[in-house]
Amino acid sequence: MELVYEHDYPKPGEKWKHFKGHVYEIICIAGDTERDGLDVVYQDVQEPKLIWARPLRMFMSEVDHEKYPDVTWKWRFQKVADADE
Repeated sequence: MELVYEHDYPKPGEKWKHFKGHVYEIICIAGDTERDGLDVVYQDVQEPKLIWARPLRMFMSEVDHEKYPDVTWKWRFQKVADADE
């Protein structure tokens, strides 16, 4: 499966910020035996440190500016720190 996006896809240990303000640490990229596609598995950096999974294509998507007209970000998530930071 070839991954082609306009910006780098997330890697374990990196921190990414959602356009609504929460920061998450990437745990891994995971596959699913029942469907085609990959998921990003990530965790809140603040308590209660919930773990989330989202399709990679959605994680890498642009913000829906019709639904969120006041948001100035282009992307749903933006990297804010490398794995060693």
